[in-house]
Amino acid sequence: MKEKATILYADRVTRAATTIRAAELEDLRKFYDEGQIVELTLAVCMANFTNRFNDALENIPDLGV
Repeated sequence: MKEKATILYADRVTRAATTIRAAELEDLRKFYDEGQIVELTLAVCMANFTNRFNDALENIPDLGV
């Protein structure tokens, strides 16, 4: 259940962040404290930023391979 709530939240942050309501946050609070929810949100937002930035500039990330 924790994984499902996390994935659904990450998807909502990515696709429609302005539609997140208290009910979705209450689901996360079953598994995470407030600080962890902030960190999760930041991680999702940074991944989205990085993907959009690289896509816009047609950058191919250096994976160190």
